[in-house]
Amino acid sequence: MTAKQPLHILVLCTGNSCRSVLGEALINHLGGDRLRAYSAGSHPIGRINPGALATLARHGLPTAGYKSQSWEEFEEAGIDILISVCDSAGGETCPVYLGKAVRGHWGLPDPAHVTGTPEEIEAAFEATYAALEQRIQKLLALPFETMAGPELSAALNRIGEDTPGGCKEVQRS
Repeated sequence: MTAKQPLHILVLCTGNSCRSVLGEALINHLGGDRLRAYSAGSHPIGRINPGALATLARHGLPTAGYKSQSWEEFEEAGIDILISVCDSAGGETCPVYLGKAVRGHWGLPDPAHVTGTPEEIEAAFEATYAALEQRIQKLLALPFETMAGPELSAALNRIGEDTPGGCKEVQRS
């Protein structure tokens, strides 16, 4: 990686309405001057899920300024790190990004697909938020600014594999 500050991260999922937005918000909140995050999707749905915004509000994070957008808008944006959060285990297609960014995968179930009581749905968003927060803390513990691309990619993937989380335990439609 280069030593430029901050490093730019693109958090990708399919619809860019929940997981990627939570990741963007958390990285910008926790990353300080080391990271700047953006989010996008391969098939953006055009709106941010109200459950994602409510989750951010419960944690005192900003809820304005997010938009559901295509990853294509970032092709020439100088992204350093790409983290996909799609749930490939759930049969969801992960977006492909054709830049030179270091890539990692942090698959999480989509809380937008959870059904049940309002409390169960809120719990799914909270579980996704907590999983992302834990993974981002592990990322921030790394000396990622000085890590070689393949080394950082492997570390990102380990974080995604070794850190359980998400809304799997709640009923999904």
